[in-house]
Amino acid sequence: MTASASSVVILSGAQRSRRTCFSAIPHPEKPGGPSFRLFSGERAGRITAACAVSTLLALTACRSHDFSQYPPNYREYAYVTNGGSGTVSVLDVVNVRLDRELAVGQNPVAVAASPTGNEVYVVNSGAEGALGSVTVINAENNTVAATIPVRRKPVSIDVDPTGALAYVANSGSNNLSVLDLKARRVIAEIGAGEEPDAVRITPDRKTLVVANGRSGSASIIDPSTGKIRAAFNGCPGAGDIAILPDSTKAFIACATGHQVMVIALAHSKSNPDQPDRLETLMDVGRDPVQLALKPDGGELFASNSLSGSISEIYATTNEVGGAYPMGEDPVRGLVSTDNSMLYVANFRSQWVAVYSIDDGKRIASIQVGDGPAALAFSGDGHLLFVVDSRSGDVAVVRTSSNSLFTLFSTGKNPNAIAVKAFKLP
Repeated sequence: MTASASSVVILSGAQRSRRTCFSAIPHPEKPGGPSFRLFSGERAGRITAACAVSTLLALTACRSHDFSQYPPNYREYAYVTNGGSGTVSVLDVVNVRLDRELAVGQNPVAVAASPTGNEVYVVNSGAEGALGSVTVINAENNTVAATIPVRRKPVSIDVDPTGALAYVANSGSNNLSVLDLKARRVIAEIGAGEEPDAVRITPDRKTLVVANGRSGSASIIDPSTGKIRAAFNGCPGAGDIAILPDSTKAFIACATGHQVMVIALAHSKSNPDQPDRLETLMDVGRDPVQLALKPDGGELFASNSLSGSISEIYATTNEVGGAYPMGEDPVRGLVSTDNSMLYVANFRSQWVAVYSIDDGKRIASIQVGDGPAALAFSGDGHLLFVVDSRSGDVAVVRTSSNSLFTLFSTGKNPNAIAVKAFKLP
């Protein structure tokens, strides 16, 4: 095995029996830049001798200070929904290994972790025309605890900050299901627009924001009454939603257009008497499919699928700062907890772009699996998990070096991910 730079072998947990060797090869679009090629199975066996040398490099490179030290009762798992196999792949983050694969409902498409309890909620869209469901997973033993029926074609879920209620957008029924998570049942249904694609509750729990894809609108709902306070049209393909930490504004991506809708929300602490109102429609790139908000709420980034770019948006002034090329079909962005880096998944490629927010430029590209579609950080931010939809795997990236650490196989067509960390009593 020859390499243009250093090579590493990653033998971790369950993968020790399946030797996986990564070799540095030039980036096809960036001559001289490092990337990684995966060898496994029989092919790995033929290059064992060469990889043996690289093993020493890997052991040297993976220094203990690069990874967190956890107390014995600490647990952390990543949950990946596999739309094509009706399962969830559970990754043990502490030991960096595949823990198990759980059977859930048909066509799981979304997942969310409880902010207060040790549970995870999987949205199963179901068969065409049939009712969907939400699977409840007990994170302490990674077993299915309950299944809650909802309406047709559920596609999105958000859990309120107390962990008591969840809201599910039923795209096929034009409504929301309100779930009592302790009682494991639907306690209310709220009408929305045509084909709601996303639902979010504000941090202050005073407002539900619903993006209605088919009607190209946003519904603003009072969760205490279930009544629609306002509705705003003019956002074709309304999809992803971002809400500021102080609950004052909502941003909706007009996914089949070229704009982001900005709505000032009523009942916020800073403007208690202000009605919900449309502030502006900002021009971004073509087909903005997702919005990535900085944790401090100062900026957000629209992933412009058909333009191959991101648009930087200043949240307080509603100004678009500029557009930056990222790759082929950027579909998902995620900002680091220190607000410094934006990671962008380019679906029609095998690359994740790394954008330095302070410097205003792309600083790296990380080769992962085929069709990166979803992203999530580990609890400490040292690892980035990249869900590769077309190759059916999850890439584990070390954020300290922006380098690929290992790959885990999943079920068919993985599409979403959530991470849950907790301590046992």
